[in-house]
Amino acid sequence: MPVALFKEIKKNKKQKTKQKMVKSSVTPDGFRVGIHKPSYHVPNLRCHDYPLSLGLLDDGTSRTNVGNFPQGAVREKNGRWIYEIINPFPFRGAVFIDSNWAETMAARPEKIKISTPPACSLKKNLSDHIGDPFLIKQIISSLPKPLLYSLAGNSTDKEELVLLARNCCRFVDDKQGNPRGLHYKKDKESGQVRADIDDFELFETIANNPYLPDIYKEVMALRPGVQGASEIVGEYRQDKTHVFEYLRRNSYIPHGHFAANMGHDAIRYRTSELSHTDMHGLRHLYYQRVFVSLAEQLGLDIDTRRRALGVEELEQLRFSIIAALADNLKTIHPTTLWGWNFGYDFSGSGYRLHASHQMIHQQYAMIPQTIDSLDGEEIDCYGCGDMVATVIAAYRADYKRDFFADYLSAIRSNSRIDGNLKLPSELIVYENNSVILFVPKAQVSQWELQIMTTADAGKQPVGNIVEADAEVRHNIDQAILIAQKIYAGLGARMVTSIEYPKRLGIENGQRLIYAFLPKLPWSMGGFSEAQQRYICGHFPEDFARACLFQKSEDRGQKPEDRMV
Repeated sequence: MPVALFKEIKKNKKQKTKQKMVKSSVTPDGFRVGIHKPSYHVPNLRCHDYPLSLGLLDDGTSRTNVGNFPQGAVREKNGRWIYEIINPFPFRGAVFIDSNWAETMAARPEKIKISTPPACSLKKNLSDHIGDPFLIKQIISSLPKPLLYSLAGNSTDKEELVLLARNCCRFVDDKQGNPRGLHYKKDKESGQVRADIDDFELFETIANNPYLPDIYKEVMALRPGVQGASEIVGEYRQDKTHVFEYLRRNSYIPHGHFAANMGHDAIRYRTSELSHTDMHGLRHLYYQRVFVSLAEQLGLDIDTRRRALGVEELEQLRFSIIAALADNLKTIHPTTLWGWNFGYDFSGSGYRLHASHQMIHQQYAMIPQTIDSLDGEEIDCYGCGDMVATVIAAYRADYKRDFFADYLSAIRSNSRIDGNLKLPSELIVYENNSVILFVPKAQVSQWELQIMTTADAGKQPVGNIVEADAEVRHNIDQAILIAQKIYAGLGARMVTSIEYPKRLGIENGQRLIYAFLPKLPWSMGGFSEAQQRYICGHFPEDFARACLFQKSEDRGQKPEDRMV
């Protein structure tokens, strides 16, 4: 073994003994950012050359592929720098930022946006060439399925979407020819009653198109019962807001879970259409269900007969739950689960690209503490917030410090990754006295935003919704709405939102976190994401600038006027 190599191995072994338990970008001194400065040598193992013409330039000169066949080894002396940032929560992997892409975005942060899709109407295009309306309908109706799916998802022509809808299912119409329901039929073998639909994927794609007339949206997707027999066990109604709470009884989430859906008489297909009351209603049903479920598990006396709980009553119930928790932790489901898949798409190739339900709906459930394994042993149930708790414990073991105190400090004192002192280094997009909405230093998804509680409950940070009082819950809801409005302004049409809660009864300094993960047309996920290697084309500080601009546009403010 060469002496130099032996020395390097000994050096690495020595360094390895000094490594921390937690591989997080958060340190007591702020964020730690790695950098790759590629310089390498590649032996040429190719046997033959294959020179070919690729085409011609404007002046007739041949364009060839000669450059693709070097005669000797390839040497890269100064490759593009790539920044590597381990996620503050290392179980979420790491982000890799291409310096060239990111520097371009730093100069033009307004380019961080998805263009509005153009108007799309095959019927109009055909009518420019074909005068027979009946023939046009025949052509559209006989399109191959991949084209039908694409048209159903992208058409902005109401009449065309109605035509597609009527060709894939049977409606019951009123005297004016407007739909008042679907036609149902009984399956001869199973005896089950189902809507008379020829192509369910096409049906759902049409029903989720915002340009479909509202009466068709209601009849096809929104009217209670049209999507199945799930019982409605909760409701929020105020002004123009109407939200139903459905029980998903036999669910992939054990013990049943709930879905808060905008009602058939409060149609919302874009997050830009959501009001403060809408968001309050959607979230209120989540809080109400969790608190009522815990009260029942704790044996608390509460009137639950066909009525909704107001905010003040919910707050009193929360106090009772907290008082009863100390002696009853083993008898309850101590973890919340909350998520929201906004947006629907179905590709012409037959891949469902996002949510399988109506546009605005949030899902939630309670998770048990433990379950029995097949071999009879008791094991802990999985909750994503538990991984945050593991990071906190490892960080305290390494540094003898509080992780979230250092994380908040790092966010507030952030320095730009590229070191450019002429550009803003702010990561916080919105802040009130309970929460911050910010761009994480290592974005798991391009355009990721997070919410973190900054309020405390007694001597402990607010780590779950039970520890959050009415004001904190209101402020969380406000921040969620602002995040979704920002995404609407940026053009994001598919966003996954998740909650990382602390288990009830634990005092470990954990703060409640929400993560918002858009799917972008050029970044739907692949092998890199499967390895938790997340590729990013901008600096987090510049995405924060883009978000601040969208928020100020929504509020009529200047971009630099951040609400605190």
